[in-house]
Amino acid sequence: MKADDAVTALSAVAHEHRLAVYRMLVKRGPQGLPAGEIASRLELPPSSLTFHLQQLLRAGLVTQRRLGRQLIYAADFAAMNGLLAYLTENCCGGAACAPACEPAVVKPTRTQRRSA
Repeated sequence: MKADDAVTALSAVAHEHRLAVYRMLVKRGPQGLPAGEIASRLELPPSSLTFHLQQLLRAGLVTQRRLGRQLIYAADFAAMNGLLAYLTENCCGGAACAPACEPAVVKPTRTQRRSA
């Protein structure tokens, strides 16, 4: 990945709604979600969602496919891994170190534990 591509990708997720969309699509996996469902889940007007999805598409972070009348969006995992590789290519000065992409375990906060 080139520096320009990394800047474009990072700029695309540097907005709270686009980051929320992207995280939702990553969680959903390769099957993706229809645009209407994304808008509904995030309580975004369709026109706003379209703008945000176009930014993610231009950055190459998501894919779009048509299924009948629906547009289905999915995270592009190859692009995500390329960005992560670019960001961590000089990790630890090039020496072997722990994997950079191990998902963190999120511990529930006190409020989340009480409501469960």
